[in-house]
Amino acid sequence: MSDEERRDSLADQAAAWIPPWERPTPPKPAVTDEPPAAPPAAAEPAILDTYRSPRTETFQDPVGESPAEPAVEPETSPRAGEPAPGADEAVDEAVGPDAPSGGLAAPHDTSGEPEGEGGAGGVPGKRGRRRAAPAPEPAPVLDDAELRGALEAILLVVDQPVSELALAQVLEQSPERIGPMLDEIAAGYTAAGHGFELRRAAGGWRLYTRPEYATYVERFVLEGQSVRLTQAALETLAVIAYKQPVTRSRISAIRGVNCDGVIRTLVSRGLVEECGTEADSGAFLYRTTTMFLEKLGLNSVDDLPPLAPFLPDDVEELADATR
Repeated sequence: MSDEERRDSLADQAAAWIPPWERPTPPKPAVTDEPPAAPPAAAEPAILDTYRSPRTETFQDPVGESPAEPAVEPETSPRAGEPAPGADEAVDEAVGPDAPSGGLAAPHDTSGEPEGEGGAGGVPGKRGRRRAAPAPEPAPVLDDAELRGALEAILLVVDQPVSELALAQVLEQSPERIGPMLDEIAAGYTAAGHGFELRRAAGGWRLYTRPEYATYVERFVLEGQSVRLTQAALETLAVIAYKQPVTRSRISAIRGVNCDGVIRTLVSRGLVEECGTEADSGAFLYRTTTMFLEKLGLNSVDDLPPLAPFLPDDVEELADATR
């Protein structure tokens, strides 16, 4: 081609050139519900077989090219907005028939269900269930003769009064049987004329020697060495027994003398104990103990004799004289 022909060709091309913004818009393809056809899968080069990864199943190109994408089959690809085939069955299997609608199944609570074959050591793949604990065997019911002997054996070794509830728990029997049986045992000892008796004291039961044999018991136990409370200790103990809970200052005001040393003696012998403080002054309060009831043979402080018969006739005159 000569220079003139080449020049004319370039001029024709320049005259026929149209800018991009003036070019006509190509027609848009029609929208259909059918998925676009996938391009045919390219044949795999035989040389790339050696670079196939066994774990990810992708092709590793040593030259740096991007790995080949697998072909998408139209019949297995879901449409836009539609779930994949088999998704409903997979969700139903994973969630379960009892799951609430629109969400995953709530965690199954097996705390109250017995353990079945799928538990520990059972068939794998089944839900584990806890095995229910065996119910405790009921305690054997003792007959009257055996219950009587058991109660007598326990009462012989106790060192303080024992309640009916404690005896029922030890013997594993109903508390309704213990009380009547103890009354029957006490009545039997009295009728037989034994030197001891079963008596209720300090809220419980204990064996005691009978008062008519007290001199023989004292002679055997004390052997002439008896420790007696002083007159001041007896007066202080009487004030605490009838006025409890009471403070030291109140006791001293009733007796008219200081009683700190006497109270310490009664506390050391276990006849009196502290039971809190007074709300107004913060002074310690004192009351009698269970040993006090046990030594006097009383069941409670309500069994103390009334003071009215022991008061003098001119008690009002004496009260006015001390003012």
